[in-house]
Amino acid sequence: MKSSINLVGLIFIILATILHSCKKEIVPTLTTSEVTNITGTTATSGGTITDEGSGSVIARGVCWSTTPDPTILLNKTSDGAGAGTFVSFIPDLNEVTKYYVRAYATNNAGTGYGMTMSFLTLGQAPTASTVSATNITSTSAELNGNVNANWLNTGVIFEYGTTASYGQFADVGYGEPIIGNVLTNVSAEIEDLIPFTTYHFRVRATNLLGTTYGNDMSFTTLAASGTVTDIDGNTYDTITIGSQVWMAENLKTTRYCNGDLIGTTIPASLNISGETSPKYQWAYLSDESNVATYGRLYTWDAVTDSRKVCPIDWHLPSDAEWVTLENFLIANGFNYDGTTTGNKYAKSLASVSGWTASSNAGAVGNTDYPGKRNSTGFTALPGGYRIYIGSFFYVGRYGSWWSATEDGATYAWYRNLLEISSEVYRLSDNKKYGFSVRCIKD
Repeated sequence: MKSSINLVGLIFIILATILHSCKKEIVPTLTTSEVTNITGTTATSGGTITDEGSGSVIARGVCWSTTPDPTILLNKTSDGAGAGTFVSFIPDLNEVTKYYVRAYATNNAGTGYGMTMSFLTLGQAPTASTVSATNITSTSAELNGNVNANWLNTGVIFEYGTTASYGQFADVGYGEPIIGNVLTNVSAEIEDLIPFTTYHFRVRATNLLGTTYGNDMSFTTLAASGTVTDIDGNTYDTITIGSQVWMAENLKTTRYCNGDLIGTTIPASLNISGETSPKYQWAYLSDESNVATYGRLYTWDAVTDSRKVCPIDWHLPSDAEWVTLENFLIANGFNYDGTTTGNKYAKSLASVSGWTASSNAGAVGNTDYPGKRNSTGFTALPGGYRIYIGSFFYVGRYGSWWSATEDGATYAWYRNLLEISSEVYRLSDNKKYGFSVRCIKD
């Protein structure tokens, strides 16, 4: 009986061992989380382990590739061990690319995978906007813009030139592509510009999905300034406007360049209508205190004398040189209303003070359009004038400047500003009149 019981026990043990050895080993069961926080180069996923299978989970995470059903033999994360939910950060992706991702979990039986998810990394053509130029000097400026790379490596340059066709280029200061998905401030320093010249510019941004141009903007370089001294020792500020260099003050000299005196009349009101080619200069109303502000008034024959009244290397501007100034200012937006046609640029030449007030829109004597007031730096002052019978008129209201160009035997061309007008008038009058003088550099 005892032997029978021992035999039964032995058989049971053998059967139990056989059954245990035949038990199937099972890999973990899990799900893949939705892909979120997608950028151009990263994303977030993860998974939930619902059953560890035949043994504890010893590794888990997600794996991904650009082909379906990725495995841990390629790209993967490692996000701990054990059952439950985990989050995985997916790095180092390429922009605008379709990826496949699925969660994995590994135990002693092997690796199980969740379902495969797909997603597209972000990226699009850049956005770009041009911002006003800063740090403007007579020969340099800083160009500015804002660019969003929209996840893709984006190269940025500025286009600039004297017209909206541009033609010149400047790299941004740091020279590296922009990345990410934030608005980035970009800038470029440009040099060797022409003084007192209007430049157009825009930012240009390029990535693999396209090129975007910012809006056109413009700025005007400052006038180059300097000084020049006449034979009397008077020192004048100078200003560069386009390709021309002008005195920024009215002439004050009482002598020609060779030292000879320029005559005057005694009294100042003397009638010179009967004289031939009179050569005189006057302080307005014979009051020398007016000279510091308004300069002197000269007859045409005095300022065109071969002994010269302008300093060495300077001369009385011709009518054509006045026209050159006019054309430059109109074409470059110095009209009070910013237009580039029509004669409305007087305010850009006139000093900001000293003129009788006017309510006419854009007039020299009106304080409207403050950004245009003396925007050239020419500082034209209303020095009045003298007629040949000896009377002085309109200091504070009129400014008149001779040209070197005759209009027949008796008359010569000059330019005139009035406090009530936005125009610069091209007129001719008797050479015996006394007008102001602005010299221009040779």
